[in-house]
Amino acid sequence: MKRDLDKTRTALLDAAEKLMSECDDPDEVTARAITREAGVNLAMINYCFGSREALLYVVFSRIQREALMIDPGLGEVMKSELSPKEILAELHFRTMKLMLTNFKYCKALTKYILVTRKIGDRRTSVQFIQQHYGGRKNEGECRLIAFELSGIHELAVLRHEEIRDICGIDLMNDDVLKKYVYNNIDRMLGD
Repeated sequence: MKRDLDKTRTALLDAAEKLMSECDDPDEVTARAITREAGVNLAMINYCFGSREALLYVVFSRIQREALMIDPGLGEVMKSELSPKEILAELHFRTMKLMLTNFKYCKALTKYILVTRKIGDRRTSVQFIQQHYGGRKNEGECRLIAFELSGIHELAVLRHEEIRDICGIDLMNDDVLKKYVYNNIDRMLGD
């Protein structure tokens, strides 16, 4: 039974990733399309993942982990002599860049992530916010700041074309994106 369930989960993950990579619009990747591609019953998405969005989130998380493992600069940033605030900015910059590169996932998932993700989730950025404040803010306050930063950046990715067209800020340009992230971190963390 467990082996069958694992096989079904894998089939759904692989099908969702394949369909997302081939689609023009993430709305085309429906639960029915995913289960048809995976060769499983429609109810299995909810049984295995809870929802289509949760399934797509797992697929994106897998892509994110693989991309971050490939990025040797990330490890260097984490071990560098940069201040916690600068490390936080680099992490957000690299994450936003990955999200923009895989925009179809972000378009399909941002609402799910913003509404479903728990504020108390242990996020890498919390530790750097805590280090930055050095005990001047409690853990709950630091978690809220991490949640707010992530939320701002996820929404910016989702609306990056409007930000470009209306505000003249092209987040697809690495230099502009880095400046945008650093400015947000400065506003949120101050000194």
